[in-house]
Amino acid sequence: MLAGMSLRCLIVDDNARFGDEARGLLEQEGVSVVGFATSGDEAVRLAKDLGPDLALVDISLGTESGFDVARRLADIADAAPPRIIFVSTYDEDEFSRLIEASPALGFIAKTELSAERIRVLLDR
Repeated sequence: MLAGMSLRCLIVDDNARFGDEARGLLEQEGVSVVGFATSGDEAVRLAKDLGPDLALVDISLGTESGFDVARRLADIADAAPPRIIFVSTYDEDEFSRLIEASPALGFIAKTELSAERIRVLLDR
């Protein structure tokens, strides 16, 4: 963990179990998880209310597209938008063009999620 760098993170995922697991893992590694959203509307509301530095957005949010949610988060006007990283159980290669065209910094597979992987993308 980088000294003095306390990231405030919003997790956007329709799987509450993943949210709980990710929160536990990231908080152990020094990332403060300030909120958990299961929909785009909830994610935008929490991002405005909580002002996270980062949003981890699942590519597949039930009936919603994580790509649409990421655009909505990036377009928050009345607060500083969070930096966005996609997470998914799917392979990054399936979505590489969509990820590149999105406002996100990049992608982390859910099985590889860690504070270190997040910081690597944030420092690029």
